[in-house]
Amino acid sequence: MTAWNVADIPAQRGRTAVVTGTGGIGREIALALAAASADVIIAGRNAGKGQAAVEAVRRQVEGARVRFEALDLASLDSVDACARRLRARHEGIDLLVNNAAVMTPPQRRLSADGFELQFATNYLGHVALTAHLLPLLRARQDARVVTLSSVASRSGAIAFDDLQAQQRYRPMVAYAQSKLACLMFALELQRRSVAQGWGVASLAAHPGVARTDLLHNGAGRDSLAGRLRTHLWFLFQPAPQGALPALFAATARQAAGGEYYGPAGLGELRGAPAPARIPAQALDSVAAARLWAVSGELAGIAFPDAGGPFRSAPSPAR
Repeated sequence: MTAWNVADIPAQRGRTAVVTGTGGIGREIALALAAASADVIIAGRNAGKGQAAVEAVRRQVEGARVRFEALDLASLDSVDACARRLRARHEGIDLLVNNAAVMTPPQRRLSADGFELQFATNYLGHVALTAHLLPLLRARQDARVVTLSSVASRSGAIAFDDLQAQQRYRPMVAYAQSKLACLMFALELQRRSVAQGWGVASLAAHPGVARTDLLHNGAGRDSLAGRLRTHLWFLFQPAPQGALPALFAATARQAAGGEYYGPAGLGELRGAPAPARIPAQALDSVAAARLWAVSGELAGIAFPDAGGPFRSAPSPAR
């Protein structure tokens, strides 16, 4: 694969994209899509940061069609409310980029619904958002869902007996689980889309190791990881470069459903977009189906059956 970059993004005029996350990789994805003439919705928890991201895109792209939508992925009620507003305002969505994340908070924290924060924000909230927006995605031809994983998924395992890290919380273990779950979801969504005829392509991507505030916002600037991010910044590729695999998955004509993309460099840590290695545990279709079912129960959602409409499942006791 040649060194694909933002100049290779096909024109996106007339296409609507939803990108979760107001900073770092998410903002770079939104910027590139807006520059390609897409209608971009930046969805995030912090309205101030969201508006700042919108203004930054507008400063760099004359006539950019971009706006902010409130979305707290750590609250299933917020996810549902956001999706309801989008369904009321739009007839279809062409692209959903499940990007927003939190990383390695030192102490175990819970979402509004009582789930471990990384599992809730990085994974479960995105599963629920995808389910709620599926009717809008199915309304468009060639719609895509791109879910962001991480090189950390290589060391991840799905602890079905302790998904919420109640027995023992280790920040990086919980993060790796959430990012492995994201990759497994992307692959399972593609399998289900093909089997049920949804007509939506599901892809996954990871940014390698990029210079964003994810570590500072999670582990903290004074943590070992935070200090490495601050003082060894030159080892991390710039956020625009880190956004390229997701942008390739989202827009490249040669990108295919069920594929995983990351940087082409040594260890997939930096470089131009290329097919990424899928960890063996992410290819376990039995575990993926189990995770799909458990996630639906936890989030109180259900994807449509063949030809059927979206519906909300009975909310479980949390």
